[in-house]
Amino acid sequence: MDRRQQKTRAAIFSAFTALLAEKAYSKITVQEIIDAANVGRTTFYAHFETKDDLLKELCGELFGHIVSSAMDCTHTHGLYSDGSAPESVFCHLLQHLQENDRNIMGLLSCESSELFLRYFRDSLNELVRSQLASLNRAPNPRIPQDFLINHISGSFVEMVLWWSRGRMKQPPEELDRYFRAVIEPVL
Repeated sequence: MDRRQQKTRAAIFSAFTALLAEKAYSKITVQEIIDAANVGRTTFYAHFETKDDLLKELCGELFGHIVSSAMDCTHTHGLYSDGSAPESVFCHLLQHLQENDRNIMGLLSCESSELFLRYFRDSLNELVRSQLASLNRAPNPRIPQDFLINHISGSFVEMVLWWSRGRMKQPPEELDRYFRAVIEPVL
């Protein structure tokens, strides 16, 4: 994708995100997105077939970025420029959420949050699956792996919502300790 296309997509994502902060997803029209992004209808449809496709792509980009960077323990973006990357991938993920890159916490708590929470949980499933595969031991054999993955992802999402509603008072390291203390006995 060339720079012009990237810039157009960014403008559409930004306009869409701003609209989502104001009203429910179901009440947003493509025309409002086009107007807010200052792009033509043809341009919008050259990038996205429907508003639902836009939502799916936005979520894929947002959550894909956060989850993939949490899985990449070697990267050293601004959070870890001093070389102090956390041991836990969940702590790393919480630190990304605390950074609130691309207003992700706003999307998780907006009027249309159920849509974003579903995509967030689906993205987390991939992360949890990779973490279970990297364990030095097999998870509890009495619990089906798909159930365990869904449970851990769901618990993490609920914890993030609780944290967000409480204005993120706890640092990510503390929240990570709570989360691991709750899920490790299940493993």
